Amino acid sequence: MKLHNQIFLAMALGALAGWLTSEGSQVFGVSLLAVYDTAGRLFINGLQMIVVPLITSAIISSLTGLGNGRDLGRLGGKTIAYYMSTTFVAIIIGLLISNLLTPGIIDGEPAGDRLGLAADTQDVLARVEGRGAGDFAGIILQLLPSNLLQAAVQGQLLGLIVFSLLFGYFLRNVKGSPGQALRDAIEGLYQTMVQITLFIIRFAPIGVFALIAATVTRTGFDAIEPLAWFFTCVLLALAVHAFVVLPLAIRVLGRRSPTWHLRAMTPAMLTAFSTASSAATLPLTMECVEKRSRVSKRIATFVLPLGSTVNMDGTALYECAAVLFIAQAYGLDLSLGMQALVVITALLTSIGVASIPAASLVAITLILGMVGLPAEAIGLILVTDRVLDMCRTAVNIWSDSVGAVLIARSEGEDAVLSQPPDRA
Repeated sequence: MKLHNQIFLAMALGALAGWLTSEGSQVFGVSLLAVYDTAGRLFINGLQMIVVPLITSAIISSLTGLGNGRDLGRLGGKTIAYYMSTTFVAIIIGLLISNLLTPGIIDGEPAGDRLGLAADTQDVLARVEGRGAGDFAGIILQLLPSNLLQAAVQGQLLGLIVFSLLFGYFLRNVKGSPGQALRDAIEGLYQTMVQITLFIIRFAPIGVFALIAATVTRTGFDAIEPLAWFFTCVLLALAVHAFVVLPLAIRVLGRRSPTWHLRAMTPAMLTAFSTASSAATLPLTMECVEKRSRVSKRIATFVLPLGSTVNMDGTALYECAAVLFIAQAYGLDLSLGMQALVVITALLTSIGVASIPAASLVAITLILGMVGLPAEAIGLILVTDRVLDMCRTAVNIWSDSVGAVLIARSEGEDAVLSQPPDRA
């Protein structure tokens, strides 16, 4: 059975297992929820374990294979331009749908009193306490960490990416046998990490089953009901971006079948949905883009690691939709100028917020303060946050992969991209 079919089956069985399991269910005195958590955590740990060496070796190996400095600047410029453009479009989609459907208004009245705050609101506030506009400075400082090993341990990928870019760029200038020996060693490290990645991916169905089962066991399907309209609006906005905007881009600009590419990326997107982590899914994303969608290693190893950190289409869309929903629920009518401020802030925070604890909830709390709403208002959306986090992470990964195809096409890789993706 193909990998994506195995993952589909694992998700279905995991949802069924979670529906049949309560938090107190036990087998031989062992909590089933603890078993799900352990198996899912092992899978995520395995993916996260290889992120640092894989990113480092991939970027350095990719840069040593580039031409002159103009090639690097051109590739970097195209990558950043794509990421900023698609993130901005995603935010606008979230803004338009939230204004059109007004999920925070029920029967003509603000829905805040009906919904109430989630029980764990105080826990979330404790995690984001003290964070604000100053976090932008922290994100800038992450670009050049004082201790690279500490940054890697803390999962600050921005600093790791910058160091790898610098290392790879200057390694190209080292002549003679020392430089060649180091380049060969890094290429060998990269090839070894690819093999380890393939080994860990074999266990994806087991990990996905456990993650889905644990999520459904904790939240159930009824948890979505109080916020069904908001949940539907966000899903609709994500669907428009993922299945209308990005396919049009890959069809028109990349001259590639969106359906073929979607099939190629299915294992990575399902894993992203299950783990809700772009960084943890990165090894599988790179594998699918290179092996199944036939984008060159040169492009994939440069574009995708950067995208896993700074390209957050789904996250930025969700931030914008969540703030508008909360404003509507509180009866606050945001002006066009204030909504423009929300758009700009969502665009900026989506770039680096993934490296901050509490992820997008931090950015939402920051934006709430800017529009005059209390931080406690975030409790209105906590019930559905986990499921929507899974959905928006899958959209983030999909956008990264589309960007890799478009940039590969712009770099003249027509001959490779014209071949159908490997469906194995």
